[in-house]
Amino acid sequence: MNDYLVIYETDGNGAWGAYLPDIDGVVALGETRQEVETLMREAFAAHLAYLRDEGLPLPEPRNFAGYVAA
Repeated sequence: MNDYLVIYETDGNGAWGAYLPDIDGVVALGETRQEVETLMREAFAAHLAYLRDEGLPLPEPRNFAGYVAA
């Protein structure tokens, strides 16, 4: 099983978005981070089901994240 990087962003006004940089088109939008996390899991699961149904491979993860202290 692979771990995929999810980028969570907020617009500063309370709206949230998320995307998977390794898999085009898997995105989620919502009013809270919790909502976006739930929607992202659902979107990713739906995309995995689509790939399985079409006999397509899942791309390998190629993006990772880390933090640096300021």
